[in-house]
Amino acid sequence: MRDPEKPQQIIQAAVRVFARKGYFSSRVSDIAREAGIAAGTIYLYFKTKEDILITLFREKMSVFVSSMRRAIADEPDAVAKVRRLVHLHFEMLEADPDLAEYFALIGSVLEEGVGQGHFKSDLPVKVATKMLFGAMDQMATSWVLGKRGYRLVDTAPAVADLFLQGVAARG
Repeated sequence: MRDPEKPQQIIQAAVRVFARKGYFSSRVSDIAREAGIAAGTIYLYFKTKEDILITLFREKMSVFVSSMRRAIADEPDAVAKVRRLVHLHFEMLEADPDLAEYFALIGSVLEEGVGQGHFKSDLPVKVATKMLFGAMDQMATSWVLGKRGYRLVDTAPAVADLFLQGVAARG
């Protein structure tokens, strides 16, 4: 019988493991150990490690958007809503450890690339982390606010390629 609390326990463990080890260096067994469960149990709830990451991102974004919507609802006009939205966005990013861990995850992947010689040895990882997050966030926001006449996931290769060209080691 499936435990309805288990997926959230697995996701929370995954956030910690991804932040500590990086997504690519993490294994499902690491997540299971962090969650205090058997590795096979994870597969009752998630097909792959990527499925865990997608679920994690979807849940965090859903909570973030819902809270932002509620927070600006009482503002008197669009100007006040924009001011409140910007303030809250920065406040939440600054205060939310899960979002900070997502930044840590991106940073750890970039550091891994530097260590493997794929990325510039003098790559400013903090700046590159913010740039990648910003690009992904902007693409998602444009898609949500637009007519959604395309699949967002179809833009992923171009976003990744453009970013990777900027950070690639020359050699």
